[in-house]
Amino acid sequence: MNELKEKLYQMFILGLSGGEYKSALQKGLGGIIFFKDDIKSASQFRSLIKELKSYAKIPPFMSIDQEGGRVERTENIHNGKKYLSAKFAAEKGDEFLAKQTDEIAKELVSYGINLNFAPCVDVNTNPDNPIIGERAFSSDTNTVCRCGKSVSEIYRKNGIIPCVKHFPGHGDANADSHLTLPQIDLSLEEMEKTHIKPFKCACDDKIEMVMVAHLHCTCFEKEPIPTSLSLNALSYLRNKLHFDGVAISDDMVMKGVSAFGEVEACIMGIKAGLNMFIYRNSDQKTIDIIEQIYQKALSDSELSEKISKSFEKIIKLKNQY
Repeated sequence: MNELKEKLYQMFILGLSGGEYKSALQKGLGGIIFFKDDIKSASQFRSLIKELKSYAKIPPFMSIDQEGGRVERTENIHNGKKYLSAKFAAEKGDEFLAKQTDEIAKELVSYGINLNFAPCVDVNTNPDNPIIGERAFSSDTNTVCRCGKSVSEIYRKNGIIPCVKHFPGHGDANADSHLTLPQIDLSLEEMEKTHIKPFKCACDDKIEMVMVAHLHCTCFEKEPIPTSLSLNALSYLRNKLHFDGVAISDDMVMKGVSAFGEVEACIMGIKAGLNMFIYRNSDQKTIDIIEQIYQKALSDSELSEKISKSFEKIIKLKNQY
């Protein structure tokens, strides 16, 4: 197997839909993300994860979005019993939040999950926000910092990698990045004071992974370039917040990013400093995107160098856990 291609495959986390995940894992795929429809019962889910791990060339991230409330993937197992969303759990107090997080973490570990795309450390400043709302701990920055720190520590303690999202803060958006590219027109000073601060707190605590949003923040880019593909935004994360972990995109099939061309968007993201990409599908189209990036990397030394650097970060994190 080609070494560069294997390094590139490590940079992708794919969903099961489309069915090409088995061969992708054999080529070195970085991980799998699970959705509600993949999870029928506790025993089925455990067997599924075990089976997937057996195909993998390199131990994969087994990942999930399990925030509680609106974003919860294990509903079929729970028969309708739900965890509270971040807002309502935080309102019940620090002790309740810690206890619920510990429950979520232990449950995920029991299935074989090792990466949760949580906590959501967006500060929900816009009451009309269609995508964050109760997924945020609070509209108060310091509360979000405190809750985010607590949740991340509990995941870590249980052997689950936490991932804070959605950098640089989705809380002021008035549109859904699944459907369009929302614009956040705040000065850098305002962003830092309110929205970036929880990410700074997380970086100070050596957070392992940061998910970068498909948002157009005018403080980073005058042109409508999503932060996920923005060299300015990702350089800020690395150089100003001293983030040294794995920077991962939000789902790449979201409309907020898909306008940039599938292969082109990934190349832009890699060159800007992204280390991993999420795709909710593992269909042939998604595999073709990876293969086309590989072809381009053969004659683009900057691209292949960035792929190698990302691979090192990913393997370092996997070795930690």
